[in-house]
Amino acid sequence: MKVNGIIAEYNPFHNGHKYQLEQSLKRTNADYTIVVMSGNFVQRGAPAMLDKHIRAKMAILGGADLVLELPAIYATASAESFAAGAVSLLTKLGVVSHLCFGSECGDIDLLKRAAAILVEEPEEYSATLRRFLKQGMTYPTARTWALMQHYPDLNEHREIFSSPNNILGMEYIKAILRQGSSLIPVTIKRQGADYHDIRPVSSYCSALSIRQALYAESNPEFLKEQMPTDACELLMNWLTSHSVVRSNDFSSILYYKLLSEKEYGYERYLDVSSDLSDRIQKQLKEFRDFESFCNLLKTKELTYTRISRCLLHILLNITKEDMACCTELGYTPYARVLGLRKSASPLLSAIKEKSCIPLVTKLADAEKQLGEDAFLILKQDILISQLYQGIVSGKDNKNAANEYTIPLVIV
Repeated sequence: MKVNGIIAEYNPFHNGHKYQLEQSLKRTNADYTIVVMSGNFVQRGAPAMLDKHIRAKMAILGGADLVLELPAIYATASAESFAAGAVSLLTKLGVVSHLCFGSECGDIDLLKRAAAILVEEPEEYSATLRRFLKQGMTYPTARTWALMQHYPDLNEHREIFSSPNNILGMEYIKAILRQGSSLIPVTIKRQGADYHDIRPVSSYCSALSIRQALYAESNPEFLKEQMPTDACELLMNWLTSHSVVRSNDFSSILYYKLLSEKEYGYERYLDVSSDLSDRIQKQLKEFRDFESFCNLLKTKELTYTRISRCLLHILLNITKEDMACCTELGYTPYARVLGLRKSASPLLSAIKEKSCIPLVTKLADAEKQLGEDAFLILKQDILISQLYQGIVSGKDNKNAANEYTIPLVIV
């Protein structure tokens, strides 16, 4: 049995994602595809536009056989931790042969070479990197210049260190190398718009362009050209009774959390430095909403996304101690199923036979399946999802969905 692994957010699922699923199967001749997907909060430090169950159904209708949830502590983390958590989960299932991901360059050998250098971290490179960081460069810029200085032949490929999917692809390969994983990395060249492009390009636009259009309440008819039919119908039906979710919907909760902990500082939270903690304390009197506060706090060294991620960790109560606990457990200690294809029963049987972590299909049974520390991680995820559901229900004047009673997506 050959099984592809894909790490995704599908926020929302669009034609480019379907293309990747199809090309991954062609390239590897795999029998099944497992997607590890972010839950209700995503890696750019924001809530997902649609809840995880709708996005899981989009993925299965688009070609995935099994969708697993990436725990929030990894889903909202830096690219390195995001990749480490997801690669660990796929590896521990014991059945996944390939990790397939999109990239701007489409050159797996180039990405593997760059990742190997970054894992090895030669002393000369590390010293140069530290020097550039002291000069005030952001980490991505400092890393690029240090690599160019010590590996001049990479100069003609400088763009791979600034393009988001290339960077994430290198992090996946780094995680494979560091964890001694048997996953074989395969990259599919992205089609159409770049990740940050908010303009639709032919029928392959970015997820960002779709979100921006929906945030602006533009005519959603254009989605029919940008999304597979099934995914588009799901989204259009969802929009008839729901509002799209965005960071500012969590502004009041964030302000209360920041205000209640102001005298103690925020350094205990994941990714929050002492300098950023001080900056938040000093600027809190200027707080208006989540997004404008990110803009107020950002600096040359700290990007909007980095600030947003840190504020989200404070909001969701994700601490450095939590990440240390996860790392001690070997990253992801369980696999929670969000949805599956009916025809994937042989895949589930293989996972149950070969996986070294429990497969959680029913939350009510999870405490019996998991060790104490692993269950604490799952409980944190449940609380985080309930918070999301509470905000969504408030916007739409509905009762909040109960994480324990939401059924698996089965197609």
